[in-house]
Amino acid sequence: MINDYARRNKLFKESDENLSGEDVREGLTAIISVKHPDPQFEGQTKTKLGNSEARSITDKLFSEALNKFMMENPDVSKKMVEKGVMAARARLAAKRAREVARKKSGLEISSLPGKLADCSSRNPEISELYIVEGDSAGGSAKQGRDRLFQAILPIRGKILNVEKARLDKILANEEIRTIFTAMGTGFGGDFDVSKSRYHKLIIMTDADVDGAHIRTLLLTLFYRYMRPLVDAGYIYIAQPPLFQIKHGKQVEYVYSDKQLENYLADLDGEKYSIQRYKGLGEMNPEQLWETTMNPENRTLLQVSINDAIDADETFEMLMGDRVEPRRKFIEENAQYVKNLDI
Repeated sequence: MINDYARRNKLFKESDENLSGEDVREGLTAIISVKHPDPQFEGQTKTKLGNSEARSITDKLFSEALNKFMMENPDVSKKMVEKGVMAARARLAAKRAREVARKKSGLEISSLPGKLADCSSRNPEISELYIVEGDSAGGSAKQGRDRLFQAILPIRGKILNVEKARLDKILANEEIRTIFTAMGTGFGGDFDVSKSRYHKLIIMTDADVDGAHIRTLLLTLFYRYMRPLVDAGYIYIAQPPLFQIKHGKQVEYVYSDKQLENYLADLDGEKYSIQRYKGLGEMNPEQLWETTMNPENRTLLQVSINDAIDADETFEMLMGDRVEPRRKFIEENAQYVKNLDI
Protein backbone atom coordinates (compact mmCIF):
# COMPACT_ATOMS: atom_id res chain seq x y z
CA MET A 1 0.00 0.00 0.00
CA ILE A 2 2.74 2.49 0.97
CA ASN A 3 4.69 1.64 -2.19
CA ASP A 4 1.59 2.25 -4.32
CA TYR A 5 0.92 5.53 -2.52
CA ALA A 6 4.55 6.67 -3.00
CA ARG A 7 4.53 5.89 -6.73
CA ARG A 8 1.13 7.52 -7.31
CA ASN A 9 2.36 10.66 -5.63
CA LYS A 10 5.83 10.50 -7.26
CA LEU A 11 7.63 10.32 -3.91
CA PHE A 12 10.25 8.04 -5.42
CA LYS A 13 11.22 6.97 -8.92
CA GLU A 14 9.69 4.08 -10.85
CA SER A 15 13.16 2.50 -11.03
CA ASP A 16 13.58 2.54 -7.22
CA GLU A 17 13.12 -0.72 -5.37
CA ASN A 18 9.96 -1.21 -3.34
CA LEU A 19 10.18 -0.52 0.37
CA SER A 20 10.07 -3.62 2.50
CA GLY A 21 7.87 -4.03 5.55
CA GLU A 22 11.00 -3.75 7.67
CA ASP A 23 11.83 -0.38 6.07
CA VAL A 24 8.40 1.04 6.81
CA ARG A 25 8.04 -0.39 10.32
CA GLU A 26 11.42 0.83 11.52
CA GLY A 27 10.90 3.38 14.29
CA LEU A 28 7.11 2.88 14.42
CA THR A 29 5.14 1.44 17.32
CA ALA A 30 1.56 0.13 17.04
CA ILE A 31 -0.71 -0.74 19.97
CA ILE A 32 -3.39 -3.27 19.01
CA SER A 33 -6.05 -4.64 21.34
CA VAL A 34 -7.42 -8.07 20.35
CA LYS A 35 -10.11 -10.03 22.22
CA HIS A 36 -10.16 -13.72 21.29
CA PRO A 37 -12.25 -16.54 22.83
CA ASP A 38 -9.46 -19.12 22.39
CA PRO A 39 -6.05 -17.37 22.27
CA GLN A 40 -3.06 -19.52 21.28
CA PHE A 41 0.43 -18.18 21.95
CA GLU A 42 3.76 -19.03 20.36
CA GLY A 43 6.52 -20.08 22.77
CA GLN A 44 6.67 -20.25 26.53
CA THR A 45 6.93 -16.48 27.02
CA LYS A 46 3.54 -15.92 25.32
CA THR A 47 4.71 -12.73 23.65
CA LYS A 48 3.17 -13.51 20.25
CA LEU A 49 -0.40 -14.47 19.40
CA GLY A 50 -0.45 -17.55 17.18
CA ASN A 51 -4.06 -17.53 15.93
CA SER A 52 -3.79 -17.13 12.14
CA GLU A 53 -7.31 -15.71 11.75
CA ALA A 54 -6.43 -12.86 14.12
CA ARG A 55 -3.64 -11.74 11.82
CA SER A 56 -5.75 -11.73 8.65
CA ILE A 57 -8.54 -9.75 10.33
CA THR A 58 -6.04 -7.27 11.84
CA ASP A 59 -4.27 -6.82 8.48
CA LYS A 60 -7.58 -6.09 6.74
CA LEU A 61 -8.78 -3.56 9.32
CA PHE A 62 -5.38 -1.88 9.61
CA SER A 63 -4.97 -1.65 5.83
CA GLU A 64 -8.31 0.07 5.40
CA ALA A 65 -7.63 2.49 8.26
CA LEU A 66 -4.08 3.28 7.09
CA ASN A 67 -5.23 3.91 3.51
CA LYS A 68 -7.84 6.38 4.75
CA PHE A 69 -5.33 8.05 7.07
CA MET A 70 -2.75 8.51 4.31
CA MET A 71 -5.29 10.03 1.94
CA GLU A 72 -6.42 12.49 4.60
CA ASN A 73 -2.94 13.36 5.92
CA PRO A 74 -0.56 13.85 2.94
CA ASP A 75 2.13 15.66 4.95
CA VAL A 76 2.42 12.86 7.50
CA SER A 77 2.25 10.26 4.73
CA LYS A 78 5.13 11.95 2.89
CA LYS A 79 7.25 11.81 6.04
CA MET A 80 6.42 8.12 6.45
CA VAL A 81 7.58 7.40 2.92
CA GLU A 82 10.75 9.49 3.32
CA LYS A 83 11.61 7.64 6.54
CA GLY A 84 11.07 4.33 4.76
CA VAL A 85 13.29 5.41 1.85
CA MET A 86 16.09 6.34 4.25
CA ALA A 87 15.75 2.98 6.00
CA ALA A 88 15.87 1.19 2.62
CA ARG A 89 19.04 3.05 1.65
CA ALA A 90 20.65 2.09 4.95
CA ARG A 91 19.58 -1.53 4.43
CA LEU A 92 21.05 -1.65 0.91
CA ALA A 93 24.25 0.05 2.06
CA ALA A 94 24.65 -2.48 4.87
CA LYS A 95 24.06 -5.33 2.42
CA ARG A 96 26.69 -4.05 0.00
CA ALA A 97 29.08 -3.39 2.86
CA ARG A 98 28.74 -7.03 3.93
CA GLU A 99 29.39 -8.15 0.35
CA VAL A 100 32.55 -6.06 0.18
CA ALA A 101 33.62 -7.21 3.65
CA ARG A 102 33.25 -10.87 2.63
CA LYS A 103 35.70 -10.25 -0.21
CA LYS A 104 38.07 -7.97 1.63
CA SER A 105 40.58 -10.69 2.51
CA GLY A 106 41.40 -10.51 -1.19
CA LEU A 107 44.01 -13.25 -0.94
CA GLU A 108 41.59 -15.79 -2.33
CA ILE A 109 42.01 -15.63 -6.10
CA SER A 110 38.34 -16.50 -6.71
CA SER A 111 37.23 -13.30 -4.96
CA LEU A 112 39.32 -10.90 -7.05
CA PRO A 113 37.65 -8.76 -9.73
CA GLY A 114 37.87 -10.11 -13.27
CA LYS A 115 39.38 -6.94 -14.77
CA LEU A 116 42.33 -7.07 -12.35
CA ALA A 117 45.55 -8.39 -13.88
CA ASP A 118 47.19 -9.49 -10.63
CA CYS A 119 50.87 -9.94 -9.94
CA SER A 120 52.35 -13.31 -8.98
CA SER A 121 53.95 -12.06 -5.75
CA ARG A 122 52.02 -12.48 -2.50
CA ASN A 123 54.37 -10.17 -0.62
CA PRO A 124 52.53 -6.83 -0.13
CA GLU A 125 55.78 -5.00 0.61
CA ILE A 126 57.00 -5.38 -2.98
CA SER A 127 53.62 -5.54 -4.73
CA GLU A 128 52.19 -2.57 -6.66
CA LEU A 129 48.70 -1.89 -7.96
CA TYR A 130 48.38 0.49 -10.90
CA ILE A 131 44.95 2.04 -11.35
CA VAL A 132 44.88 2.92 -15.04
CA GLU A 133 42.45 5.05 -17.01
CA GLY A 134 40.78 3.11 -19.82
CA ASP A 135 41.21 -0.23 -21.55
CA SER A 136 43.73 1.07 -24.09
CA ALA A 137 46.24 2.24 -21.49
CA GLY A 138 45.35 -0.79 -19.39
CA GLY A 139 46.28 -3.10 -22.26
CA SER A 140 49.67 -1.41 -22.74
CA ALA A 141 50.33 -1.48 -19.00
CA LYS A 142 49.47 -5.18 -18.76
CA GLN A 143 51.87 -6.01 -21.59
CA GLY A 144 54.67 -3.74 -20.38
CA ARG A 145 54.61 -4.47 -16.63
CA ASP A 146 56.77 -6.76 -14.55
CA ARG A 147 54.27 -9.53 -13.74
CA LEU A 148 56.15 -10.52 -10.59
CA PHE A 149 55.19 -7.46 -8.54
CA GLN A 150 53.02 -5.15 -10.69
CA ALA A 151 49.22 -5.56 -10.89
CA ILE A 152 47.02 -3.55 -13.28
CA LEU A 153 43.43 -2.46 -12.64
CA PRO A 154 41.81 -0.54 -15.54
CA ILE A 155 38.84 1.68 -14.69
CA ARG A 156 36.31 3.11 -17.12
CA GLY A 157 36.20 6.89 -17.13
CA LYS A 158 35.40 8.93 -14.06
CA ILE A 159 34.34 7.20 -10.87
CA LEU A 160 31.52 8.49 -8.68
CA ASN A 161 32.23 11.69 -6.74
CA VAL A 162 32.04 10.28 -3.21
CA GLU A 163 32.04 13.73 -1.65
CA LYS A 164 28.44 14.25 -2.78
CA ALA A 165 27.12 10.67 -2.86
CA ARG A 166 25.23 8.59 -0.30
CA LEU A 167 26.90 5.45 1.01
CA ASP A 168 24.46 3.14 -0.79
CA LYS A 169 25.29 4.86 -4.10
CA ILE A 170 29.02 4.60 -3.40
CA LEU A 171 28.82 0.88 -2.69
CA ALA A 172 26.65 0.36 -5.77
CA ASN A 173 29.38 1.82 -8.02
CA GLU A 174 31.14 -1.07 -9.75
CA GLU A 175 34.48 0.71 -10.18
CA ILE A 176 34.66 1.68 -6.50
CA ARG A 177 33.68 -1.80 -5.33
CA THR A 178 36.38 -3.24 -7.60
CA ILE A 179 39.02 -1.03 -5.97
CA PHE A 180 37.90 -2.02 -2.47
CA THR A 181 37.98 -5.70 -3.40
CA ALA A 182 41.33 -5.54 -5.19
CA MET A 183 43.04 -3.88 -2.23
CA GLY A 184 41.53 -6.42 0.21
CA THR A 185 41.29 -3.87 3.03
CA GLY A 186 37.58 -3.17 3.33
CA PHE A 187 36.58 0.48 3.63
CA GLY A 188 35.39 3.17 6.01
CA GLY A 189 35.03 2.02 9.62
CA ASP A 190 35.86 -1.60 8.70
CA PHE A 191 39.13 -0.64 7.01
CA ASP A 192 42.15 -2.76 7.98
CA VAL A 193 45.36 -1.45 6.44
CA SER A 194 47.28 -4.53 7.60
CA LYS A 195 45.34 -6.59 5.04
CA SER A 196 46.40 -4.41 2.11
CA ARG A 197 47.54 -6.64 -0.75
CA TYR A 198 49.78 -3.90 -2.16
CA HIS A 199 51.97 -1.36 -0.39
CA LYS A 200 52.03 0.84 -3.46
CA LEU A 201 48.76 1.96 -5.03
CA ILE A 202 49.72 4.03 -8.06
CA ILE A 203 47.28 6.29 -9.92
CA MET A 204 48.30 6.36 -13.58
CA THR A 205 46.11 8.67 -15.69
CA ASP A 206 46.58 10.78 -18.80
CA ALA A 207 48.39 14.10 -18.46
CA ASP A 208 45.32 16.15 -19.43
CA VAL A 209 42.30 17.77 -17.81
CA ASP A 210 40.24 14.57 -17.77
CA GLY A 211 43.15 12.64 -16.29
CA ALA A 212 43.53 15.26 -13.56
CA HIS A 213 39.80 15.04 -12.79
CA ILE A 214 39.92 11.24 -12.51
CA ARG A 215 42.97 11.54 -10.27
CA THR A 216 41.12 14.00 -8.01
CA LEU A 217 38.07 11.72 -7.80
CA LEU A 218 40.29 8.78 -6.83
CA LEU A 219 42.14 10.81 -4.22
CA THR A 220 38.81 11.92 -2.77
CA LEU A 221 37.76 8.26 -2.49
CA PHE A 222 41.02 7.27 -0.81
CA TYR A 223 40.91 10.20 1.61
CA ARG A 224 37.28 9.69 2.62
CA TYR A 225 37.00 5.89 2.72
CA MET A 226 40.54 4.47 2.64
CA ARG A 227 42.33 7.11 4.68
CA PRO A 228 44.82 4.72 6.40
CA LEU A 229 46.38 4.05 2.97
CA VAL A 230 47.18 7.75 2.67
CA ASP A 231 48.49 7.93 6.24
CA ALA A 232 50.69 4.88 5.63
CA GLY A 233 52.21 6.45 2.50
CA TYR A 234 50.85 3.76 0.16
CA ILE A 235 49.31 6.15 -2.41
CA TYR A 236 51.41 7.36 -5.35
CA ILE A 237 50.84 9.27 -8.58
CA ALA A 238 52.69 8.15 -11.71
CA GLN A 239 54.41 10.77 -13.83
CA PRO A 240 54.21 9.80 -17.53
CA PRO A 241 56.21 11.92 -19.99
CA LEU A 242 54.59 14.65 -22.04
CA PHE A 243 57.03 14.56 -24.96
CA GLN A 244 59.34 12.21 -26.82
CA ILE A 245 62.27 13.86 -28.61
CA LYS A 246 64.27 12.11 -31.31
CA HIS A 247 67.51 13.54 -32.64
CA GLY A 248 69.72 11.27 -34.65
CA LYS A 249 69.62 7.84 -33.03
CA GLN A 250 68.95 9.24 -29.58
CA VAL A 251 65.50 9.20 -27.92
CA GLU A 252 64.72 11.28 -24.85
CA TYR A 253 61.56 11.79 -22.80
CA VAL A 254 60.67 14.99 -21.00
CA TYR A 255 57.95 15.56 -18.44
CA SER A 256 57.08 19.26 -18.62
CA ASP A 257 57.00 22.21 -21.01
CA LYS A 258 59.86 23.86 -19.11
CA GLN A 259 61.99 20.73 -19.34
CA LEU A 260 61.25 20.56 -23.07
CA GLU A 261 62.32 24.17 -23.54
CA ASN A 262 65.60 23.61 -21.70
CA TYR A 263 66.33 20.38 -23.57
CA LEU A 264 65.75 21.92 -27.01
CA ALA A 265 67.98 24.85 -26.10
CA ASP A 266 70.84 22.40 -25.46
CA LEU A 267 70.50 20.74 -28.89
CA ASP A 268 72.15 23.78 -30.45
CA GLY A 269 70.67 23.57 -33.92
CA GLU A 270 70.56 19.79 -34.28
CA LYS A 271 67.64 18.34 -36.21
CA TYR A 272 64.99 16.74 -34.04
CA SER A 273 61.38 15.56 -34.01
CA ILE A 274 58.88 15.86 -31.15
CA GLN A 275 55.96 13.63 -30.28
CA ARG A 276 53.38 15.00 -27.83
CA TYR A 277 51.69 12.25 -25.81
CA LYS A 278 48.01 13.10 -25.42
CA GLY A 279 47.36 9.94 -23.44
CA LEU A 280 48.92 6.78 -22.07
CA GLY A 281 47.25 4.79 -24.83
CA GLU A 282 49.56 6.43 -27.38
CA MET A 283 52.57 4.69 -25.83
CA ASN A 284 53.45 1.15 -26.74
CA PRO A 285 54.12 -1.29 -23.86
CA GLU A 286 57.89 -0.86 -24.10
CA GLN A 287 57.67 2.94 -23.89
CA LEU A 288 55.25 2.83 -20.96
CA TRP A 289 57.53 0.46 -19.08
CA GLU A 290 60.66 2.45 -19.84
CA THR A 291 59.26 5.85 -18.87
CA THR A 292 56.58 5.29 -16.25
CA MET A 293 56.68 1.79 -14.73
CA ASN A 294 60.33 0.74 -14.53
CA PRO A 295 61.44 1.36 -10.91
CA GLU A 296 64.90 2.28 -12.16
CA ASN A 297 63.68 5.11 -14.41
CA ARG A 298 60.21 6.18 -13.30
CA THR A 299 59.19 9.15 -11.18
CA LEU A 300 56.46 8.65 -8.59
CA LEU A 301 54.88 11.33 -6.43
CA GLN A 302 53.98 10.03 -2.98
CA VAL A 303 50.68 11.37 -1.65
CA SER A 304 50.86 12.61 1.93
CA ILE A 305 48.53 14.71 4.06
CA ASN A 306 50.48 16.82 6.53
CA ASP A 307 47.51 18.88 7.64
CA ALA A 308 44.30 16.81 7.71
CA ILE A 309 42.11 19.83 8.43
CA ASP A 310 43.34 21.76 5.38
CA ALA A 311 42.97 18.67 3.19
CA ASP A 312 39.44 18.08 4.44
CA GLU A 313 38.46 21.67 3.64
CA THR A 314 40.02 21.45 0.17
CA PHE A 315 38.14 18.29 -0.78
CA GLU A 316 34.89 19.77 0.52
CA MET A 317 35.43 22.96 -1.47
CA LEU A 318 36.38 21.31 -4.76
CA MET A 319 34.12 18.26 -4.66
CA GLY A 320 31.23 19.11 -2.31
CA ASP A 321 27.70 20.46 -2.77
CA ARG A 322 28.39 24.10 -1.93
CA VAL A 323 28.88 26.14 -5.11
CA GLU A 324 29.97 29.52 -3.72
CA PRO A 325 33.38 28.47 -2.26
CA ARG A 326 34.20 26.62 -5.49
CA ARG A 327 33.21 29.64 -7.62
CA LYS A 328 35.38 31.92 -5.48
CA PHE A 329 38.35 29.55 -5.85
CA ILE A 330 37.93 29.46 -9.64
CA GLU A 331 37.66 33.26 -9.89
CA GLU A 332 40.78 33.78 -7.78
CA ASN A 333 42.88 31.17 -9.60
CA ALA A 334 41.61 31.38 -13.21
CA GLN A 335 44.55 33.58 -14.16
CA TYR A 336 46.98 30.75 -13.38
CA VAL A 337 45.37 28.13 -15.68
CA LYS A 338 47.72 26.81 -18.36
CA ASN A 339 45.87 23.81 -19.83
CA LEU A 340 42.18 24.56 -20.32
CA ASP A 341 40.01 21.90 -21.95
CA ILE A 342 37.27 23.73 -23.92
